[in-house]
Amino acid sequence: MGMNETPSGERIQIGIFGKTNAGKSSLINAITGQDLAIVSKVKGTTTDPVKKAMELLPLGPVVLIDTPGLDDESVLGQQRMEKSIQMLRMTDVALFVVDVMDENFDLEKELLQQAKEKHQRYLIVVNKVDEVKANQEFLDNKKEQIVKEFGVEKDAIYFVSARNHTGIHGLKEQIAQRAPKEKEQPLVRDLLKQNDVVVLVVPIDSAAPKGRLILPQQQVIRDVLEAGAIPVVTKETQLLETLDALKVKPRMVITDSQAFGVVAKQLSSDIPLTSFSILMARYKGDLTTQIEGAKSIENLQDGDKVLISEGCTHHRQCEDIGTVKMPKWISDYTGKQLEFVFTSGGEFPQDLSPYALVVHCGGCTLPVGEMRYRISQGKTKHTPITNYGVMIAYIHGILPRVVAPFEK
Repeated sequence: MGMNETPSGERIQIGIFGKTNAGKSSLINAITGQDLAIVSKVKGTTTDPVKKAMELLPLGPVVLIDTPGLDDESVLGQQRMEKSIQMLRMTDVALFVVDVMDENFDLEKELLQQAKEKHQRYLIVVNKVDEVKANQEFLDNKKEQIVKEFGVEKDAIYFVSARNHTGIHGLKEQIAQRAPKEKEQPLVRDLLKQNDVVVLVVPIDSAAPKGRLILPQQQVIRDVLEAGAIPVVTKETQLLETLDALKVKPRMVITDSQAFGVVAKQLSSDIPLTSFSILMARYKGDLTTQIEGAKSIENLQDGDKVLISEGCTHHRQCEDIGTVKMPKWISDYTGKQLEFVFTSGGEFPQDLSPYALVVHCGGCTLPVGEMRYRISQGKTKHTPITNYGVMIAYIHGILPRVVAPFEK
């Protein structure tokens, strides 16, 4: 994904769920007008969730998620079902696709119930209406059956034929009506005024991606520009020279959390300081909960399990923050013998009770709903949860300073 494209985590996530050969892949192809998904009469053609980011009118930037059949009875069927449940958590609008000729909806009802419990938006899409040759009485009876079995309103049911595109335009309109509105929570622009100067500290080391900035840095630069403020980007090794070159005192300095120690020592106390990761905690999660989570490091004991989780998957560097630096910082600070467990991407335990602490990345690639779900799981199991930036600030003894800009 290029720097000028909408990040995946900011797109509307449309999940397609249903039994094998209900026509999920055909529906994706019909919605997009492209052959994005493999279509076959052989059951189980889609074996793992497949995501495709694209622009889709009238919705705009979306991610379409094609999932395996709910009735997959293969050796890996249960694991694929669990993957589908993971995808449901990340979905903004869930489409439950059923075959118009089907009479058993037990599997779909089970997944729909989970969507209802999470207050997710959904549609029941009855596919293959071309096979009943426009028999309106049959379709009316089918709708009544689904209303009764699923416990939904009639307007949550939509009839289509993915094969000949009947009802597809109307379906896209229905999805657009249910899609969440644009997020109102800014990253940082609500703290800025026109022409404020904001210094962004971006270390360039072995872990930095070649030729580009990481996603939170890109997003913060855009948000600063949205505020009419002036972003100035520098490395931590040139921070003093950058500050000396400015004619005015910066309104704020935002740094990569890994450079907190170096930056805090160089910066006078009257200049507000925070990090990209802490901005993400505020934007996508619950900053207050994550501040309290960081403080729980004081309660860790020998043998405790600490979960370190990242929302994306990437090539691990020798100085990887999640698997190398964070465990070392936590171990050095506590002096305890701890057991570290690592997850990435869509993998995240549903039960956090075995863990004494969860330390999560900023979640820049995750949808807001998924990030907040993960935080809520910590609350449910009374497991403290924090994020990289908040934890690093706490360990360096500067947490009050770096969250001060948000106290008002």
